[in-house]
Amino acid sequence: MNTGLSEESVSGIQRAIDEIIGEEHVTVMFRDRETGEVLYSHRGQHPMRPASNMKLVSGAAALGILGESYRMKTEIYVDGNLENGILQGNLIIKGGGDPTLNKEAFIQFATKLKEYGITEIVGDLIGDDTLFPGETLPPGVDDEGETYCWGARISAITMSPDGDYDASSIIVTAEPGEIGEQPSYKVIPYLSGHEITNAALTVAASEENTLEILRTNDTNQIIISGNLPQGESAKNWVSLQNPTINTLQFMKHIFEQEGIAFDITSAVVQGTVPSSATLIYTHFSPTVAEMFPAFMKFSNNSIADIFVKLIGHEEQGVADYESGLKSVRAYLEQLQIPIDGWQFVDGSGLSHSDRLTSEGITALLHRLQAEPYFETFFDSLPVAGQPDRWVGGTLRERFTESEYENRIFAKTGYIWEVFCLSGYVVGDSGKEYIFSILLEGYEEGIPYIDRGLAEMVKYL
Repeated sequence: MNTGLSEESVSGIQRAIDEIIGEEHVTVMFRDRETGEVLYSHRGQHPMRPASNMKLVSGAAALGILGESYRMKTEIYVDGNLENGILQGNLIIKGGGDPTLNKEAFIQFATKLKEYGITEIVGDLIGDDTLFPGETLPPGVDDEGETYCWGARISAITMSPDGDYDASSIIVTAEPGEIGEQPSYKVIPYLSGHEITNAALTVAASEENTLEILRTNDTNQIIISGNLPQGESAKNWVSLQNPTINTLQFMKHIFEQEGIAFDITSAVVQGTVPSSATLIYTHFSPTVAEMFPAFMKFSNNSIADIFVKLIGHEEQGVADYESGLKSVRAYLEQLQIPIDGWQFVDGSGLSHSDRLTSEGITALLHRLQAEPYFETFFDSLPVAGQPDRWVGGTLRERFTESEYENRIFAKTGYIWEVFCLSGYVVGDSGKEYIFSILLEGYEEGIPYIDRGLAEMVKYL
């Protein structure tokens, strides 16, 4: 279907697809941003893997169902007798899925414990992560992916090592030493029960950097291997083996630093809040709106899946993928988005089983403009060519030529052999459009999308 464009424009766009992208590997649609009219469609109703363009869906649903002001809560309970500052019993942390918990939050927790009168705990530190039932590994993540932060396990109790909210991960950095010696390393914020084997070597500056920092699948063993040339450094986000336990281990470490002692017999374990426990403090996360820039700009997989699970909890009473995605589908149907052929099993798009269409994506992007939360949604999209990472996000190194400045606001997407870009674009005419390009079958598809879109906007 091609309406509303001149014959020359239609031919130019089609030629860009044929000659640059390859017509059998892609679905493309352009709409008029103001009216929503379909101006150009190439296989627009053909379902394809969306990769992280799935976050356009899960993110919109989070804003629409949970709301911009929604906050996740983490509750602290005590179960036992408190006398002379000593808690003869257990301290229980009940998780609410907050991906932003960090050292500062745990210091605040310690302050609240001391205000309650606790200076020593003769009992266990228990984590209740039962809000999110079932398997913690996201759908579509294989054994290899499990060790990377993009494939991190999803738990109701987790922590982030940075302001990007890379939940359920720690950062390991390495610096070279003298040639032939092991590089030094640093862990941010804490090793949290993991063990590191440093098998790497420092080599001359002229040699290749082959350093790797990886956790062995389903173990707490992190291995630093390969060669690190002098004058270079390495940094990797490593997923936590068990987010609940590893987060509690860091929390316990902070509590002890802040003057709260644990008995030598105290253990860090998973469990549930007993009916006899007393709630002493509730910590609230930043709002969904406040999390949204990190979520969209940096394509945060953990937040996407947490959003979906919390949608399930709020709408269906069960915080799992099935319940959450049922509500996401209902949300899309309420907005009258064409979702025939759509299927999804997660919120992040990591799974190769997800399917969306460029027709439906562009319809959603048009419909969202009428929603009260659209400004939050739009302002969180990566802006092409903007070097500030909190503006450009995953597009900061793409379309860097001055002619594209403030013209492309879009969500990127990548999984193996799948590359996507959908959002809003200003054509050479100055008119604004909504577009979606879903591409698969290339080991490196970004050049095809970027060259193709750059050519297409000449005809808009």
